[in-house]
Amino acid sequence: MRTLTSSSSERAAPQLRRMLSLAIPVIFAELGWMSMSVVDTIMVGPLGPAAIGATGVGSSAFYTFAIFGMGLLLGLDTLVSQSCGAGDRDDCHRSLSQGVYLALFITPLLMGLFALMPPFFYAFGVNREVSALAGPFVTTLSWGTLPLLLYGAFRRYLQGMGHVRPVMFVLVSANLVNWFFNWLLIYGHWGMPALGVVGSALSTCIARVYMAALLAFFIWWFERNVEPGLASLFRRPDRERLLRLLHLGFPAALQILLEIGAFGSAAVLAGRLTPVALAAHQIALNCAAVTFMVPLGIASAAAVAVGHAIGRGEPHIARKSGYVALGMACAFMSCSALAFLLMPKQILRVYTNDPGVLTIGTSLLALAALFQLFDGTQTVATGALRGLGSTRVPMLINLGGYWFFGIPVGYVLCFRYGYGVYGLWCGLTAALIVIASILLYFWNQASREIL
Repeated sequence: MRTLTSSSSERAAPQLRRMLSLAIPVIFAELGWMSMSVVDTIMVGPLGPAAIGATGVGSSAFYTFAIFGMGLLLGLDTLVSQSCGAGDRDDCHRSLSQGVYLALFITPLLMGLFALMPPFFYAFGVNREVSALAGPFVTTLSWGTLPLLLYGAFRRYLQGMGHVRPVMFVLVSANLVNWFFNWLLIYGHWGMPALGVVGSALSTCIARVYMAALLAFFIWWFERNVEPGLASLFRRPDRERLLRLLHLGFPAALQILLEIGAFGSAAVLAGRLTPVALAAHQIALNCAAVTFMVPLGIASAAAVAVGHAIGRGEPHIARKSGYVALGMACAFMSCSALAFLLMPKQILRVYTNDPGVLTIGTSLLALAALFQLFDGTQTVATGALRGLGSTRVPMLINLGGYWFFGIPVGYVLCFRYGYGVYGLWCGLTAALIVIASILLYFWNQASREIL
């Protein structure tokens, strides 16, 4: 038994090392992505509550649809990683060039949508002072749409090729760029005009240009001496390849939108409760979002590792890589669950010392601890399935799990049975348990079928 266990561990060790080398930089990149909005909030803080609210409302409205646009590019994970595993660099270039075209096609549609948003802030009852600032913030932020989507295409390409460290460097350094231009443009230092929240949006646009340009440089650097060269990127739009990207990317993008929408709907429903309950909900959700960045990074690594193995014609390695990634996510999320259970007050006090918020927040973190394992599992299973080229199944499972089960259950428990915000969280927790269980089953079946 000892010999068998040792042999199994040795066989899994290369996949574990490979997964760690891919996942760790991407995890830091995801944390860097999340921290950019934190920098914006901190920098506009001295302008007052209305400015903070406008930045929050505007960012949420913008990123809900911008992330959908970036999700359409997730098909590059599958196409590039499988072609890279097969050693077909020309096919990798073909996918990247069509990803760039897709970004160019999507940009005008998204910018048109963002231009229509400001009146809706008033229509949905957002405070008038906040709405007056959120409108210009969103319209200015929309000018960063194209570089944001190009960054998404370049990032997916580099990750698919196994070059993940540049992505981490770009996102970490982009926070410094964003902080500097926030300081320069919000308050008008060094003779620049003091633009307030518009300056913050403009700073984010500059950071997006920086991110796209630097990733483009890294692509050139890695491929400056290889054949076929980067000149093969300059090709006409390929209708068939674009449709393949959309076939893979649209379900993945819709899944992201469904998940964001589910938690956004929970926030809207929580807004009907007491301010203390709403504050506890937002803080606990933020804590869960921070821990979620780790399995999200592991999911990207799983998509790449599985795709590479499929491209090399090694389905058994693809299956093993997926399970190694799942094991990594479960190990981390077990630790975060223990932290939520054993030290909730210490975590919550980072945000507030309000006794009511601490009391409710402690119970919500206990529920968050319950769904940590399932949240990590569903995220990484989705990434592993994307490496196989399956994006429709996770989308359908998320649709059913959140919108036909979790949200209705949470609503009934909250408002019909009087459980308040705890009822909402019970619904979300139940949804994650169901989604993770079904996705794990589908991953097991799909990875077994390719053997």
